[in-house]
Amino acid sequence: MAIQPNPKRPLRCCVRQEPHLPMFMRFESLICIALGILWLPGCAAYQFGTDHLYPANIRTIYVPVAQNQTARHQLGPQLTEAVIDEIQRRTPFIVVDHAGADSVLQCTIGSEGKVVLTEASSDDPRALDTAIAVSANWTGRGGMPLFTNAITKQNPNEPTVFTQSARFVPEAGQSVGAANREAIKKLAQRIVSQMENRW
Repeated sequence: MAIQPNPKRPLRCCVRQEPHLPMFMRFESLICIALGILWLPGCAAYQFGTDHLYPANIRTIYVPVAQNQTARHQLGPQLTEAVIDEIQRRTPFIVVDHAGADSVLQCTIGSEGKVVLTEASSDDPRALDTAIAVSANWTGRGGMPLFTNAITKQNPNEPTVFTQSARFVPEAGQSVGAANREAIKKLAQRIVSQMENRW
């Protein structure tokens, strides 16, 4: 036997009705949606990874042994090795020989010296800084300069100069050689950082 609806009593709908949002909440929702729409195009060109940090038209790089104008002959090979290691670790570039390279990074060690910071009562140096100056020039095929992140220079073909110091204390068993290696490592990091595209 079927149940007949009572015409005097209205039927109740089974759908649950949500309460209406207050006016200020609807306005906040519209603001959030509008800001999201405006924000998305700003991120459209953003890329992940390190490849976008460097010139897209450069794939390979040649790093000859750094020229050394100081009396410490080991500094040239040390700087060259540190720069190559830094390039391979941080950049998408492949280090190759000169014949097939898209670019050349030429470094010259111009000076190396020590500065006494403190002395013992016997006038022996207690703490010293070693300082190394390097000029670097990164060029593409045809000699086009590629250091775009460098401080503005009068002539873009001039090499970019980097100076780096490192502290050592002979009384603690620290040597000038170890300080020079630390300075060379930091120089290599700074040189490779200059290879990044300007933001």
